[in-house]
Amino acid sequence: MAGKKYVYSFGGGNSEGSGAMKELLGGKGANLAEMASLGLPVPPGFTITTECCVDYFKNGSKLPAGVEKQVKTALAGVEKQMGMKFGDAKNPLLVSCRSGARSSMPGMMETVLNVGLSTKTIPGLIAKTGNERFVYDAYRRLIMMYSDVVMEKAEGIEPAEGKAIRKQLDAMMEELKAKKGYTSDTDLTVEDLKLLCDKFKKQIKTTLNREFPDDAMEQLWGGIGAVLKSWNGKKAVSYRRIEGIPDDWGTAVNVQSMVFGNMGDTSATGVAFTRDPATGDNKFYGEWLINAQGEDVVAGTRTPNPLNQDTCNEQNKHLKSMEELYPELYRQLFDIRNTLEQHYHDMLDIEFTIQEGRLYMLQCRVGKRTGTAALNMAMDMLKEKLIDEKTAVMRVSPAQLDELLHPILDPKAEKSAQLIARGLPAGPGGAVGRIVFHSEEAVKAAAKGEAVVMVREETNPEDVEGMRAATGILTARGGMTSHAALVCRGWGKCCIVGAGCLEINEVAGTMKVDGKVYRAGEIISLNGTRGYVYAGAVATMDSSENPKLQHFMKLVDKYRRLGVRANADNPEDAKIARNFGAEGIGLFRTEHMFYGKNSEKPLFALRKMILSATPEERQKAVKELFHFVKKDIKGTLTAMQGLPVTFRLLDPPLHEFVPSAREARQELAKALGIKLIDIARRAEGLHETNPMMGHRGVRLGITYPEISEMQMRAILEAAAELNRDGHTCKPEIMIPVTCDASEIKFQKEILARVAAEVAKKFKVPAVEYKVGTMIEIPRAALLADQMAAEADFFSFGTNDLTQMTFGFSRDDIGAFLGDYLDKKLLAADPFQTIDQAGVGKLIDIAVKGGRSVKPKLKVGICGEQGGEAKSVEFCHKEGLDYVSCSPYRVPIARLAAAQAAIRCGK
Repeated sequence: MAGKKYVYSFGGGNSEGSGAMKELLGGKGANLAEMASLGLPVPPGFTITTECCVDYFKNGSKLPAGVEKQVKTALAGVEKQMGMKFGDAKNPLLVSCRSGARSSMPGMMETVLNVGLSTKTIPGLIAKTGNERFVYDAYRRLIMMYSDVVMEKAEGIEPAEGKAIRKQLDAMMEELKAKKGYTSDTDLTVEDLKLLCDKFKKQIKTTLNREFPDDAMEQLWGGIGAVLKSWNGKKAVSYRRIEGIPDDWGTAVNVQSMVFGNMGDTSATGVAFTRDPATGDNKFYGEWLINAQGEDVVAGTRTPNPLNQDTCNEQNKHLKSMEELYPELYRQLFDIRNTLEQHYHDMLDIEFTIQEGRLYMLQCRVGKRTGTAALNMAMDMLKEKLIDEKTAVMRVSPAQLDELLHPILDPKAEKSAQLIARGLPAGPGGAVGRIVFHSEEAVKAAAKGEAVVMVREETNPEDVEGMRAATGILTARGGMTSHAALVCRGWGKCCIVGAGCLEINEVAGTMKVDGKVYRAGEIISLNGTRGYVYAGAVATMDSSENPKLQHFMKLVDKYRRLGVRANADNPEDAKIARNFGAEGIGLFRTEHMFYGKNSEKPLFALRKMILSATPEERQKAVKELFHFVKKDIKGTLTAMQGLPVTFRLLDPPLHEFVPSAREARQELAKALGIKLIDIARRAEGLHETNPMMGHRGVRLGITYPEISEMQMRAILEAAAELNRDGHTCKPEIMIPVTCDASEIKFQKEILARVAAEVAKKFKVPAVEYKVGTMIEIPRAALLADQMAAEADFFSFGTNDLTQMTFGFSRDDIGAFLGDYLDKKLLAADPFQTIDQAGVGKLIDIAVKGGRSVKPKLKVGICGEQGGEAKSVEFCHKEGLDYVSCSPYRVPIARLAAAQAAIRCGK
């Protein structure tokens, strides 16, 4: 490692690095190097690479060999450019120390300014500037930042609430201001600042049991070490887990010579965006403060001035803009803004400082933006010919597109909200409402126009009406493919599952968390995109649909190869899916017609069938059920207007549909002409020790062929009637939970007979159909060549395939998944994104095996991962024909498919 280059210098119109070296120099370092090369006024400095961070941790949290020498050489170069010397008593150079990962990350180390100020260098800086107040103001800032960031946070010290060193020092300063009657930090005199600095250092010694360092080099190495340590800080690790950022990226360290915005009324500091990050409007947008340093703009202690008229709002309209006060400097900054946009072809977030009338650029990076802004900027920049079509498609992330489809909690309001619990983000968007614990309560409240959040230990099919009525769903148990998660994602409804810290008593109507009890009727707010639960009402906002969205989605479809279908279970969902651009239904779950709205009669017929004890009883119930099944199937085929629809035969364990309520059982007993005790016995007979691996799917059709026959007849009769009336229907029938080709063959024989009977009945040609299977058992994937001999298509049911490959219960994973992720035993929840190492290998084996027998075998995926971006890219690379996902995720899957094609060069 001794020969490795760890330090890259920039400044004076030259740079050792460039903007293309983001992985090595981090986003900040790469852009500083690029700006310097463009001849922009960048104070000189150097960047310590991300490789150094990686090697630092490999080296037992010690700097790798060669770093100290390279830093000293680079620092000497900065001293030469600035005509100053770091740590010198007469002509001292001061520097800032900042983190800079390749991806901007909350939780990384905050900036430390004015590094190098000490009792040795203070007199020299006073003599040089003739501004004693400025020097001591800079010193008190250094003490506050350094003690907070380097001495406390970087050392992993977690003080009690309100006892953090920065809070203590802030309180001391506020106390002095109040005593003196000051309204602003700028009112503090030299003597006030001297007094504060002395008191600060004594408080640091008392609280942290260490002296504040009074040596310039000790301060610098402390700052560098703090940046490196911050990569493994709790907040940074947590953020990486949420965003899927690899732990081995590391962060860079940026050391840059100081320029000062707090040297009086001709100095200032500010932040700006080259376009409005909230709306995407092509307006220079920013804020600035006179006689201030960078942290003041975002600290909230002073109201920043608007950059220009476009930035004026109710809070700052009484303040002068930079455009008004310093028109020449504003024009210079505006020109730099244009230069940067033309160079980077993107919206940038910039930081600048004015020191005694001279403008300096401290940072630029690609700016964060809302979903609305991302869309508007992409389409505007395409129109301006700043970017091409492929770049425009890549500019909007799937998560940003998701924002456009759901109401969200207002991010500003969320910052001050009281966070009470965290769970798994199972359904996107935001929800605010009164707590209810029962489905009937949710339905009644919705009928009155009231917004409610249904809170449950976990949901089940009997809760569906209440779930649909509720604004959001919160459960203490369950994973990303639990009942609540699957249903809510399908509806695009806000949902948080697996919030294990909640103690829910549905009988008493209470929810307890951290000792506090929340009762039915109290208001809570959910951020389903992040999995956060808040006490009280948090303001929501609509990301209103931009007229540019349709144009954008046309571009998306132009560049994708992968088809996108929807998982839809009724005609209403099918219509939603079509409106979102679905090219067919990849999964119609016949059992879902027994949930939710208007399900009472078909569910009753199904229950009679399930609890039938004789073939005669069952046949009678099957005939009654047939009409309901056919009606829904026909409605869905009509809604899809000739697009392919894949009907999965009845799949779940039958015990799920057996009623537990006494009244429902009495009604069934009466309908079947038996006693209540007989219902109990029959229900007990359906009990299985492991129902997810029990009597379900194709196994039902083998034991009870009449159940398969009824569904097949409903599908083919519905198609025959529609074809006769001028429609074009080509249904696809999917047999679930198969593990052997013989099962498919057995069901195909029934299907062939039914098809012939339907053609004869309607006096029409036989309905064209395809028959395939859902690959969800590892054995089926391994024997894919044999399965393909009997199947026209494969559809991977990745929820069950993941469950059976890992041996994880998808409904109970919430109890231990957090531990696996925290301890880095798993990189991600395998029920959210395809486990490419294991499950992905099975998919690869099955695709190759199936197509070795049938080269044109159609292959898709219908598990929940079908709408997740990384999984979609995997499916693209595997050569699948389509992905199928919840209706509200169809646009996201379309975008992810296009981006995968562009990334892969296809």
